[in-house]
Amino acid sequence: MQTAALAVAATFALVGILGFIPGITTNYSDLGGAGHHSEAKLLGIFQVSILHNIVHLAFGIVGFLLARSVAGARAFLIGGGAVYLVLWLYGLLIDKDSDANFVPLNTADDWLHFVLGVGMIGLGVVLSRKVDRADGSIR
Repeated sequence: MQTAALAVAATFALVGILGFIPGITTNYSDLGGAGHHSEAKLLGIFQVSILHNIVHLAFGIVGFLLARSVAGARAFLIGGGAVYLVLWLYGLLIDKDSDANFVPLNTADDWLHFVLGVGMIGLGVVLSRKVDRADGSIR
């Protein structure tokens, strides 16, 4: 459980860092602070902004902190997965050209959020079955 949470947290932190690297992030000169006007795209696919990158970094840091315990790791995976499913729904419902798209999000981000949400919740649930309820250790 903790290893899975650490891996997910490391991935979020890495994505946050990569969002600030020209070349890995295309149209880097168009990286905006926040909002749908940022034309920068991580890997040429996922719309990012400074705020978006910072959110990924913060999510990674929270994951590192919570992964120090089995209960925290489970909370990060399941709770974080729920957050990403909410972001998926939010992305589907908002007008991408409106001020509501403040992170910013594009269609690729929306579907990545869906995969992340389902994957994180799935990890948290499946790995919870291997936890001994008496002492919290993993079998």
